[in-house]
Amino acid sequence: MKLFTWCILFLLGAGIYSGQAQQTYSIKGVVKDNLSGEPLSFVNVVIWNTAKGTVTDSIGEFVISGVSPGSYRIQSSFVGYKTYVSAEFRVSNKDQFLTVEMEPSSQMLKEVNVVASPFRKTVESPLGLRVIGFKEIEKSAGGNRDISRIVQSFPGVASTAAFRNDLMVRGGGPSENRFFLDGVEIPNINHFSTQGASGGPVGIINSDLVREVDFYSAAFPASRGNALSSVMDFKLQDGNKEKFTFRGVVGASDIGASASGPVGKKTTYQVSVRRSYLQFLFDMIGLPFLPTFTDAQFKVKTRFDRKNELTLLGLGAIDNMKLNTGMDDMSDKNKYILDYLPVVKQKTYTLGAVYKHYSGKNTYMLVASRSYLNNRNTKYRDNDESLAENLTLKYSSDEIENKLRTENTFQFSYLRLHVGGNVEYATYSNHTYQKIFTNSPHIWKYETDLNLLRWGIYATAQYESLEGRFTASLGVRADANNYSSKMNNLLDQLSPRLSVSYRVYKDIYLNATLGRYYELPPYTVLGFKDSIGIYANKKNGLKYIRSDQVGFGLEYCPAPYLKFTAEGFYKKYDYYPLSVMDSIPLASKGTDYGVLGNEAVIPVASGRAYGLEIMGRWYNYKGLTFILSYTYVRSEFKDIRQANTYLPSAWDNKHLLTFSGTYALPRNWDVGAKFRVVGGAPYTPYDMEKSSLVEAWDAKGQLYYDYSNYNRGRLPAFTQLDIRIDKTWYFKKCMFGVYVDIQNIMNTKYREPDVYIRTGTILNPDAPVSGQRYELKPVERRTGTLLPSIGIMIEI
Repeated sequence: MKLFTWCILFLLGAGIYSGQAQQTYSIKGVVKDNLSGEPLSFVNVVIWNTAKGTVTDSIGEFVISGVSPGSYRIQSSFVGYKTYVSAEFRVSNKDQFLTVEMEPSSQMLKEVNVVASPFRKTVESPLGLRVIGFKEIEKSAGGNRDISRIVQSFPGVASTAAFRNDLMVRGGGPSENRFFLDGVEIPNINHFSTQGASGGPVGIINSDLVREVDFYSAAFPASRGNALSSVMDFKLQDGNKEKFTFRGVVGASDIGASASGPVGKKTTYQVSVRRSYLQFLFDMIGLPFLPTFTDAQFKVKTRFDRKNELTLLGLGAIDNMKLNTGMDDMSDKNKYILDYLPVVKQKTYTLGAVYKHYSGKNTYMLVASRSYLNNRNTKYRDNDESLAENLTLKYSSDEIENKLRTENTFQFSYLRLHVGGNVEYATYSNHTYQKIFTNSPHIWKYETDLNLLRWGIYATAQYESLEGRFTASLGVRADANNYSSKMNNLLDQLSPRLSVSYRVYKDIYLNATLGRYYELPPYTVLGFKDSIGIYANKKNGLKYIRSDQVGFGLEYCPAPYLKFTAEGFYKKYDYYPLSVMDSIPLASKGTDYGVLGNEAVIPVASGRAYGLEIMGRWYNYKGLTFILSYTYVRSEFKDIRQANTYLPSAWDNKHLLTFSGTYALPRNWDVGAKFRVVGGAPYTPYDMEKSSLVEAWDAKGQLYYDYSNYNRGRLPAFTQLDIRIDKTWYFKKCMFGVYVDIQNIMNTKYREPDVYIRTGTILNPDAPVSGQRYELKPVERRTGTLLPSIGIMIEI
């Protein structure tokens, strides 16, 4: 509460001076054809939702002068082209330069003079596509400028009460998501990620460099394979074309700096570096682990001429976690966590190159990348490293992926055709020493050196009728690899998909999608070996995971800034890996630190997820931006012991309700709030008989689940309210901003299943070692705390 008070006083004090003279700047840019790369003359360019604008000159360039600092979009319209509304961008202490690529229309339509909508959908993905602008990322309450948290405001996205960024989309598991950065696939976007899944406590990508994000929860593009639940396509800003700029941010958990500028006349760059002090925040709120991280990111773009351009980009992180064993207030809950949580150290990077060639009615793109992940987990019993026999886990692995993808786009009168293919070479090494307990204690020790060649092809045909009343997309994708005969035939992983959209009346649309999607199990599953050194899961007939999905929806846009949607969905899963040890699908794991899938599995689990999403979205009209969404979702897997009986998965929250919004006040003040209600998740009770055994507890350091009663219990719903206040000053040479972000302002406590810790007392010391039992003490678990934070931003 003291910190909360100081945050408020700081912000109020900073707001006393707010009468500075306001400078004005220019929005400059060039408009060109997105297929030929040729500049377009006499295009009408205006600031969206205003009459302020201009037309392009003979070489396609434009200048809109007298623009006050703030956030804007531009709208461009021209005969024979679709009206274009840009991503949101910021005008602060400098002129802003934009490159606008307009898409030819299938007919020579008249020029559009009305205000177009910034809400975008594509012919290929008329359902499940949400576009997130930079302002929503930067100003969202409780988001801490972390995009994985921002998407929790959208329908179908469940979240946990823990300090993690796990994504559970439309009832799917956290390992079913894929991420792309300007077309380059990024295997991991979180620090301290769970290997084989997608979560972690904080994101790697610096939002200062992001222009917008396309978030797909359905109808995934055929060019974006290996996804079952979501695709996040990050689009980065280009570097400043005219002058050097600098931006510094001091936030709740990290300090960062980014720079942007030109290199000659044809090349621009932007780069960022961040360093965390997350360990101080976690220590302050009483968490038993102290993470620190460093990350860096860059983008260099060169336009050789109108027809050819090359983008180089990179992303990397170094993570180091310590256990907070010297806490002054060592609660029983923290003792339980310290008993099982390993020390995690990770290094990760992705380097990529994207070449584009514009040629008349065709655009060609070639993407090459290399990704690396080194993950090390270590655990000692009682966290005592002085005795070698206390070692219970020593895990080290490397994942290296080298990828090459080609994409071609062809434009015909009424038809657009996308074709492409990819080839990948991956290596996975693993050195594991682990003490485990099944019916008796034993040591699992093996080494893996797996080499994997993957390949895939895809094609999509898109049709758009007169004036866009009806659109249809028919696509197909096929993937294969050389892991085993179960996966090396492209026809076995044939993935057709169909999307249609029909305008019923004015701005009312009916949309529908149908498709089959495949995902390769994680490398941790592919590379697992049994006690005699055989790839156990290859022997068990491991396959690609398959999901058949259907979606339908109604869309209504009564105004350019307002959109209502209602979408229903059904997802059917087959060939999901089932844990041999636990007899539950891997889909219900992956939201804890460590590794997902490092065990024997069989590809026999099947399940389903279905539900209804309703959303209203108001975008930046009269200073207001908000999202209000409700989702009813069920996520279930078949009980392997009883045919045709379904059990809830770990992500069967049933009800999700979210409101997230910001309001721009005079004198550059912004206020925001986010309110979440997440239905109670199922849970599995503990097997106290097994857990109390000395040999069992010493091997794992925590309780064992009673999987014969899998997910028989259910927790109550949890709610959380976050608020945020921003104040920005624009001076002639710089921008200065300050914010206060208060998470869980109601200090809501979330109930989790009660656990037990061992007291150290053996109840029957005279019994044989295999029968000795610890005395276990019950611990009530309540999580959630009021967490105020303050941040400062400077841009020059």
